[in-house]
Amino acid sequence: MKTLQILTILIAIALCNIAVAQNQNQSPTLYNRIDNYLDSGSKNGFAGAITVIKNGDIVINKGYGLANKNTQAKNNPNTIFDIGSNTKQFTATAILKLIEMGEINEKDPLSLFFKNLPTDKQNITIHQLLTHTSGFTETIGNDFDEITSKQFFDTLFASKLLFSPGEKYEYSNVGYSVLGKIIEITSGLEYEAFLSRYLFFPAGMKQTGYLLPKWNTKQISRSYNRGILEDESPILKYQKNGTISWHLKANGGINSTQNDMILWYKALKSDKIISRESFKKMTAAYADSPSGKSSYGYGWGIRFLEGDVKRITHNGSNGAYSHSLIWFPEKDIYIVYATNANSEKVEYIAYEIAKMLLDETYIPKPVENNVYAYAINYMAKNTIANAEELIALLKEKYPDNFTSSRLLNSIGNILLMMDKHKDWVVALFKKNVQLYPNDGNLWDSLGDGYKANNRKEDAIKSYRKAIELGYNDSQKKLTELLKN
Repeated sequence: MKTLQILTILIAIALCNIAVAQNQNQSPTLYNRIDNYLDSGSKNGFAGAITVIKNGDIVINKGYGLANKNTQAKNNPNTIFDIGSNTKQFTATAILKLIEMGEINEKDPLSLFFKNLPTDKQNITIHQLLTHTSGFTETIGNDFDEITSKQFFDTLFASKLLFSPGEKYEYSNVGYSVLGKIIEITSGLEYEAFLSRYLFFPAGMKQTGYLLPKWNTKQISRSYNRGILEDESPILKYQKNGTISWHLKANGGINSTQNDMILWYKALKSDKIISRESFKKMTAAYADSPSGKSSYGYGWGIRFLEGDVKRITHNGSNGAYSHSLIWFPEKDIYIVYATNANSEKVEYIAYEIAKMLLDETYIPKPVENNVYAYAINYMAKNTIANAEELIALLKEKYPDNFTSSRLLNSIGNILLMMDKHKDWVVALFKKNVQLYPNDGNLWDSLGDGYKANNRKEDAIKSYRKAIELGYNDSQKKLTELLKN
């Protein structure tokens, strides 16, 4: 009897192990295709994480590259990334939760929540805010600008609408900030506290938010804009400020992990947070984008691909971090993508992976190093005697970037920000004014390069040339140099 029981237990364990293996790696071929693609990319500057779920099973959930170059900590499924504007779907879900609770209605006008509104703002509805059809502008300030709640909303409501509410679509961050304020007014809770109580806690998400989570500090990633400009996580900035600016609250800036975003998917899929009817409402197509190729729901972009395949998606970025969510509800495919080293070469990797999922024959182009990282890596190994060779290489390898004066000017200014390779700064700026001699802005940049290299007389000449060409911003710099 004991032998039979042991055999039964061993068989059960074996079957369990098989099930777990299948669950973690539903398609070895697909796993390998994605892993090889991103692993190769990580050797060329890519850093981030990918999660793919198909038919409820995890195909891949893995990090690549470094979360922190100082500590050599690697990205992984628990690494904490800024998810940017993917915050908006949390705001939209919170609004739908309040609708289910009978507290508000999507047809409610702003006049129900805010007193003394200008006439043109009074009848803007919650639905119009959710779908970016309110007429509000995109922003009225920078993410970390200090501003009181009163100052923010007084300024916003005094601003001119871009069009009559409901007339058309125009993406608006401030519109979602208004929704965040409505959540606070209606619930009596701070925005993040409402999300924590009604969204994150029921979903089991413990590493998602602004200030409230007990963050695993070892998992907080640093950011590397274009792979080169290093900065701390916005979480540390929130903690220093002790608050979230209304320029950012409810429209962006929430941080999360791959594993928490899996829990979010499971909670939405199982109707744990909002009802199936509310989910359908959230992911319906309401407002067409200017291109006409996609529409906007509530915190999600909606598009129907070939074969009438519905795709719901949203992206978020602050320049250094980038985050993408792609969901094919009918095919039960869900993709979470994050990078802490954003550039134009890696921002749309999630969509390449989506193509791999939909087409077994699709082979994405290899992930390339971005032009800025390439140039600066070259400078680290070469002297300015090789300046002409670098420019020739940039033209050859990055022809799409080398179509105006912007590239060399940007590389030079990035070097000034990094306080590195100052001799290269002058070499690049000199080449740029040779190519575009009538651009006052470029002469101003050359002046900055000379100034950084303590070449005062050359800087003065460059600033004067910039002013001569009509670039008046150089006047203040020139005056300061002449005083000293």
